[in-house]
Amino acid sequence: MSTKAAVILAAGKGVRMRSSLSKVLHKICGKELVRHVVDAAKGAGYDRVVVIVSPSNESPVRDLLGDTVEYAVQCEMLGTGHAALQAKDLLSDVETVAVLSGDVPLIRPQTLSGLLELHEAKDALATLLTARCDIPGLAKVVRNSDGAITEIVEERDADESTRAIGEVNVGSYCFEGPWLWDALERVEPSDGGEYYLPAVVAMAVQQGSPPESVEVSDPSEALGINDRVQLSEAESILRERIRLHWMKNGVTMPDPSSVYIDADVRLGQDTTVLPNTHINGASNVGERCVIGPNSIIDTARIGSDCLVRSSVVEGSELEARVNVGPFAHVRPGSHIAEGVVLGNFAEVNRSTVGRNSKAAHFTYLGDAQVGEDVNIGAGTVTVNYDGESKLPTRIGDGAFIGCDTMLVAPVEIGAGAQTGAGAVVTKDVPPDELAVGVPARVNPKNKRKSDGGGDSS
Repeated sequence: MSTKAAVILAAGKGVRMRSSLSKVLHKICGKELVRHVVDAAKGAGYDRVVVIVSPSNESPVRDLLGDTVEYAVQCEMLGTGHAALQAKDLLSDVETVAVLSGDVPLIRPQTLSGLLELHEAKDALATLLTARCDIPGLAKVVRNSDGAITEIVEERDADESTRAIGEVNVGSYCFEGPWLWDALERVEPSDGGEYYLPAVVAMAVQQGSPPESVEVSDPSEALGINDRVQLSEAESILRERIRLHWMKNGVTMPDPSSVYIDADVRLGQDTTVLPNTHINGASNVGERCVIGPNSIIDTARIGSDCLVRSSVVEGSELEARVNVGPFAHVRPGSHIAEGVVLGNFAEVNRSTVGRNSKAAHFTYLGDAQVGEDVNIGAGTVTVNYDGESKLPTRIGDGAFIGCDTMLVAPVEIGAGAQTGAGAVVTKDVPPDELAVGVPARVNPKNKRKSDGGGDSS
């Protein structure tokens, strides 16, 4: 039997987003709103999480979260109380149930932990999270002269004196589970026919058990997302949190306001992130790296002691001591081994480049397997597309590819082989041989000086 579970309300249409995408699937800092809340709940120690979805967003939410959570479907949009009630069959025997909003992404795990701890310590029927802020649309928390909560009043229903109250309901709660399900069954519909979750707070008061409350230390945690203006506000707040976190953990940012780091990124100590740099997705950057200026790292793994200047690395892995840029592009599916240099205007796509190899200038490597200690001259291109299929190029260890070489795939350059400057290689070159000309022919290697080679360094 689970002792505690979280219910996340994620079925709302989000009409004000003006979008075909479900509101909770919009992102801040590279991460969907609902996933921020799910991760906060799990970080707070909830061993089960149930996400309430609608028929219209069930499929994309399931695609996003998979089997990391459980699901209940709210077939009719009849309010937050009705939405929470859809989890009853799944959680009928759970002792403590948190109910959270899937569109309040700035909530911290430690805040939810504090809410849970107070709720259990006080043995309360209900405990809610409050904030002191002026965020429009949030319900007001009304207390009596003793400080006990007497009711939650929606802003639209509040009179002038109630609107002046500074304390608002964040929309995050802990409840005694069996009591919650019984209370939700007894909630009366509003004039619009909807059943609202705050109504159970009034029931607790009527039963002589006023709700307990925890006030958030950071009012931004109360910010819910209803339109794209609030989406941008939340993005700005979370980006600043992320930058401060990494700087406090040993990352240097000379101009942090110009740096964009997503929520799932990991950065190593003594790494420097220079201005106008974006590190996106679930990227992982090692120690003592220098990233930027003007670089994009997108869902990539960067080893320690790497330098990425004014370049793009996406969906790929760089091992340690790799030097990229300026103006290079490592495209998805590439693996760049330790000590490699990819210089000005080098592009690598779906390729592997072995240890200590160099492509220092104006190079395209597509669908290629490059060995160790290979020198690739300026202007080299793997001609990997025949109009129908992408074809492979293989370059062996220690090969020397002359400037302006065209490697017409499928083709293999053997270990220690060389191509002359301007060669168009359409056939395999055996190990330790020299190929020159258009189309390239294999000549004895000792003729390479007179035929020319080219150097990329």
